Amino acid sequence: MYTCKDSINLLLEFLEGEMPEEEARHLQEHLSGCKPCEEFLSTYRATPGICKRAMALKMPREVSAKLTEFLRSKIKSCS
Repeated sequence: MYTCKDSINLLLEFLEGEMPEEEARHLQEHLSGCKPCEEFLSTYRATPGICKRAMALKMPREVSAKLTEFLRSKIKSCS
């Protein structure tokens, strides 16, 4: 049986179908019986879509200008 740490470390291999069938079955048993791991898996699966949507959005000019100004002030203070 897998621990939560084991499960998280193996998620990519599991989701990409690169895990041997028996090992995947054992991992699925843990995932289906562990609420924190179920929630983590749900979030893990949703992350690529969220990132794609975030990258498609354009930052408002005012926010961009303020962020640029802020970052430049921080760079100057570090020099």
